[in-house]
Amino acid sequence: MIWLGIETANAPLSVAIVKENKVLAEVVQNIKLTHSVGAMPAIEEVIKKAGLVPAEIEAIAVSEGPGSYTGVRIGVTLAKTLAWSLKKPLVGVSSLKVLAANARISNYAICSLIDARRQNVYAAVYELGSLNTMIEDYHDHIDGLLLKLQQLNRPILFIGSDVEVYFEKIQHVLGDLAIRAPYTMDLPRASELIALAQQMPLPDIESTHTFVPQYRRIAEAEANWIKEQKKEQH
Repeated sequence: MIWLGIETANAPLSVAIVKENKVLAEVVQNIKLTHSVGAMPAIEEVIKKAGLVPAEIEAIAVSEGPGSYTGVRIGVTLAKTLAWSLKKPLVGVSSLKVLAANARISNYAICSLIDARRQNVYAAVYELGSLNTMIEDYHDHIDGLLLKLQQLNRPILFIGSDVEVYFEKIQHVLGDLAIRAPYTMDLPRASELIALAQQMPLPDIESTHTFVPQYRRIAEAEANWIKEQKKEQH
């Protein structure tokens, strides 16, 4: 089976083609190029390098969030458009789980972390090897996350390029239980995205219409609107 994987949930970009469990082509980059400019050319590039035409793709995997609103939206929009036009199934995978997959053979529980600004983070925790979920994807202040991790009382591997923002605080709270993943694991890979999608059931084509990103929190504009509504009610 031939898969196209699209990962644009945050600043890094990754696109891959996997055929019969073999990576034919993959792009992984972390440069200052907006996904609205770089994503579609990267998709076209990996398809061409794999010696394929779009019609030969049999399934599409996309990183569904959480992460950057713009990044998630661009990736999901591209994936939905391609899936519907090609009449191929679309499978969404957590962007946090895609990150964790880079360290699936580690000896520790894995905490994927993405900066959500103002000392807030998106995070999830997975069992080593199996990637079974210990803490589901969620949005929290870094202090709230660290309180949860303290209660696990076990060594935890932190992965993601945004970990550096918080690692001093993480070490202060968790001490020797906090382990930093090598920087080579920090960028999500579309090939890992595909590997995770392959473990999930293929949805029918019609479900592409109802596929939505998983932001894990409301947008700031919506949050501000809700605050204003509450003020007016008092």
